[in-house]
Amino acid sequence: MTIRNDQNTATMHVDLLIEHGIVITVDETRRVIEDGAVAVRGDRIVAVGCTDDLRARYTADKIINARHKAVLPGLIDSHAHAGHAMLKTLGGGDGDAWMEACQTIYTSASGPEFWEVDARLSALERLKCGTTTGVSMLGGGDSIMRVDDPIYAQRHALAVAETGTRSVVAVGPSRLPAPLAYVDWSTEPPRRREVDAAAMFEVCEEIVRTCDGQGDGRVRIAITLPVYAPQYEQSHQALAAEFRQQAQDYMGLARRHGLTFTQDGHRGGTLTLAHRELGLLGPTSFMSHSIDLTEEDIALCRETQTKIVHNPSAIMSILGRCPVPELIEAGVTVAIGSDGAAPDRGYDLFRHMFQCMHYHRRHFRDPDILPHGKVLEMITIDAAKALSLDHEIGSLEVGKKADIILVDLFKPHLMPMNMPVYRVTCFANGGDVCTTIVDGKILMENYVVRTVDEHAVLEAVQEESERMLERSGLRHLTAESANLWRAARY
Repeated sequence: MTIRNDQNTATMHVDLLIEHGIVITVDETRRVIEDGAVAVRGDRIVAVGCTDDLRARYTADKIINARHKAVLPGLIDSHAHAGHAMLKTLGGGDGDAWMEACQTIYTSASGPEFWEVDARLSALERLKCGTTTGVSMLGGGDSIMRVDDPIYAQRHALAVAETGTRSVVAVGPSRLPAPLAYVDWSTEPPRRREVDAAAMFEVCEEIVRTCDGQGDGRVRIAITLPVYAPQYEQSHQALAAEFRQQAQDYMGLARRHGLTFTQDGHRGGTLTLAHRELGLLGPTSFMSHSIDLTEEDIALCRETQTKIVHNPSAIMSILGRCPVPELIEAGVTVAIGSDGAAPDRGYDLFRHMFQCMHYHRRHFRDPDILPHGKVLEMITIDAAKALSLDHEIGSLEVGKKADIILVDLFKPHLMPMNMPVYRVTCFANGGDVCTTIVDGKILMENYVVRTVDEHAVLEAVQEESERMLERSGLRHLTAESANLWRAARY
């Protein structure tokens, strides 16, 4: 730290000063500063306030003029899937075909390059949309995880670290019963082998050891397990002992390494089972989808401080409803996730925030449900709480990590520039984010990505997509659906 004297006034020198912006802090008092500024030294915020005040107190190596821009904490996507970005829209409107494609590709047609390229694509899309932190399950579909070898997670983590964003990579076993057949593309020639539960656990342990904390701590590992749902899946009834053993083993791994825990696909009653049968609920657990919850489910979330992730654009939110207003009023923290990036949704959290508001307003036939500030909290400070990271990110406050985005408000669809919180939540989209900063490092400035060669990433994505389609034999799923036009339904 350098102290300089300017006309007998002591000033502190910082690395970055963002000035003349509309600063939406999402801090404890939810300040919105009309002519605001943020000072950054290293990877931390050292001051937030009025521009005139900070200009008098700080000099900076770099000054960003944020006139006509909103300055916000980086957005947080609390549930998505590694691998899915490469599978966008496969099968058209046939959801079963898409799920089957997930299993085929994730187990048999995806090499290490696939998982690295997918991570680069996802991180690039996120940073351009202002999403500085994202959760990514290492796989998906019907609980198909790429945990036959640690190299897939390692390549994913490396790509995210090099791009500069923040990520929580969730790893855990594929669905029961084990073993599951995989094609190992980390060897030459590739070999097909069955991977049992013990081998998956060993791989997850190695992923935790080698990946957690990469990128100067920006990459963290979380633990995940398939949801135990015997009331919906008859096969689970005979697998109760295996589910209990999984819970014991993987929660032990999470506790030993101080990791958070998440699950994908809870429905009414399964959270109660997760708590009473498996001991999975708690203050470091965040559970996704959570549709049609029972009163007992909600009460247990409040009691155990378990967080809920709502995915308003997901297929599960068509099949059922996550009771978001009821959860919030019960004192449960609720975040928003994209469930991206396939089959039909991306990482633009502005879209999902807007969808969330109108989804629940339509349900209650009440336009007063979910105020605009609350949904912004659900992709900033509440999402940070869900990920147990609210001490570091989620708001613009002194001492927190400098994860900051600028949204260009000087556009026809965002004018006039009054009521900035409403402008951001009602009218903005990911394409309005002009600058993205993570850990005090500028990843994108004036719409130009600095940390990666965007063209090279996209070229590599297309090349790997072609390789994936050839390996899997699923090129026919890229054909136009017979009912794409003129029909009322697929």
